Amino acid sequence: MNLDLFPPRPPTTRPLERLLEVSRIYLEPEVEEHPRGRDILARFPDAERVPVRSHWNIPGLYGNAGNVEAWNRIKGSTLVLGLKKTMRFEENGRSADWLPPSAANGCVMACAYCYVPRHKGYANPVTVFVNIDQIQAAIRRHAGKLGPKREPNPVDPRYWVYDIGCNSDCSADAALSDNVKDLVRLFTTLPNAMGSFATKLVNRELLGYAPRGKTRIRFSLMPHAQAKLLDVRTSPIAERIAAIDEFVAAGYEVHLNFSPVVITEGWQEAYDALFQQVDAALGEQAKAQLACEIIFLTHNERLHEVNLGWHPKAEEVLWRPELQEAKVSQGGGANVRYRTGLKGARVREFRELLERRMPYCRVRYAF
Repeated sequence: MNLDLFPPRPPTTRPLERLLEVSRIYLEPEVEEHPRGRDILARFPDAERVPVRSHWNIPGLYGNAGNVEAWNRIKGSTLVLGLKKTMRFEENGRSADWLPPSAANGCVMACAYCYVPRHKGYANPVTVFVNIDQIQAAIRRHAGKLGPKREPNPVDPRYWVYDIGCNSDCSADAALSDNVKDLVRLFTTLPNAMGSFATKLVNRELLGYAPRGKTRIRFSLMPHAQAKLLDVRTSPIAERIAAIDEFVAAGYEVHLNFSPVVITEGWQEAYDALFQQVDAALGEQAKAQLACEIIFLTHNERLHEVNLGWHPKAEEVLWRPELQEAKVSQGGGANVRYRTGLKGARVREFRELLERRMPYCRVRYAF
């Protein structure tokens, strides 16, 4: 893969203008019955519209091995619109207390380690769910039934936290529709709950959403050279770091998401330099509220095979059988993670490096 095809981009107020030019929209039959669906379609009036029965079952898109070579072209030209059918809430306990029904699935970006493509076959364009009113109502009912959070936990001491971006990147989703704005504003009305999402894209449109401290953004960070290889089509690391103070000033709680930590030669020195870069950039207000999560790489055999078709150089650092052991996921997937003894030692080493350079940064969890 020629990484020069994805040079760093200067900051822009239109974060998707270089990432997504929609020429084809797959849509379920009911999409145009929803105001959000009509609004999104109006944004892309020249796009071809292809009716489909299900956003999960699109002939010629998912399950077509020939699409691997067009991985990024499909991401940059295709949009799927559907309805969220199942309003299921899953307990989490790490990044959030709960994973609510998602307002989107997939992403315009192309991080080589992303778990979402494991379930979607050989193409992973973004799907936007247009029944946002029903998703909001489900969250409102769920939070209402929970009542106050009576005991602090590592997720948050006061609020029940809902991860609204567990299957997508909300910063990118916000450039496609008002779903994210609606969710951010929903949490300002819920006395016992807040939203949260991790992101690798700087979208300053979110600065005007008035979150009032009820949405937590977790900026994902890794060393610059590693991000150039693995975080394809994302905002440069320096741009993400520079945005932290802006989002804190705009009323967001901002944490850091060191994920995934990938073990390579010289990784300790690279993270030491990253921590110094972050420390030098942050103002006192950001430092006072800062916390982080640390997640070492878990990879997947099926995703490994997909990546070999479009980004084999990434697999040279992600797929390391000599360092990894098999792990069957809760869903039965064939995952690999760093060997138990090796991983434990490296997690301790990471935390010691962080404590040395950023002692004010509380670690919410590390694994």
